[in-house]
Amino acid sequence: MKLSTSEEQQYWEQWIQSRDPHAGNMLVRKYIPLVNYHVQRMAVSLPKTINKDELRSLGLIGLYDALEKFDHGRELKFDTYASFRVRGAILDGLRKEDWLSRSAREKAKRIESTIEQLEQRYLRNVTPSEIAQEVGLTEEEVLQSISEGFFANVLSIEDQARESDDSDYQTYTIKDEKVVSPEEEVVKLETVKELSEVIKELNEKEQIVLSLFYKEELTFTEIGTVLGLSTSRISQIHSKAIFKLRTTLSKII
Repeated sequence: MKLSTSEEQQYWEQWIQSRDPHAGNMLVRKYIPLVNYHVQRMAVSLPKTINKDELRSLGLIGLYDALEKFDHGRELKFDTYASFRVRGAILDGLRKEDWLSRSAREKAKRIESTIEQLEQRYLRNVTPSEIAQEVGLTEEEVLQSISEGFFANVLSIEDQARESDDSDYQTYTIKDEKVVSPEEEVVKLETVKELSEVIKELNEKEQIVLSLFYKEELTFTEIGTVLGLSTSRISQIHSKAIFKLRTTLSKII
């Protein structure tokens, strides 16, 4: 829903002053595309069995929460603040529902174990097709499982940051309990350097997709429009790129 600057400002004033229901509803409708955006991005790494409408409902809860708690006295845009709340609400819902089933977790462990065995056998990086043949799955299932595994690891890390709700940002950041040692900093820099080198070995399309998705924050549909490819094709390119980066990313995640 499009609102002029003056209309949006008017609704904000009504909402701030009296929590006017109509004004609140208009502001929610204005920012629903923000919810849809985060749902699209997060759904990429989730099992296909998860309904996007459920994610959207969780995101709307975050949007309502942002509307209630937003402090206009801060030098912060509402859409930036709302993005934290929307994404956080979706992650909370996923944690409570234990979105990655036991069978999915077992499949991910089986694939990781198979990768290690094949790499020891062949003394090289193995391909998704070789893994798929070994475990009796399709190549697409192998790539999807690896993507889900990375998302589960990220979700687990972010969960450690939810020890308190003292500020709007602690919920979405990892809290440092101690100063990073020089040794740890060196290891981190070396890992980032190694990751950069691996990215250079990706083909051109894979590099472009990763850049547009993670740096420019486009959705797969938007990337497909830019490159003239289907959304499913972009998803395949992304999954294969993540697979190639798996070993190095494991050190970071």
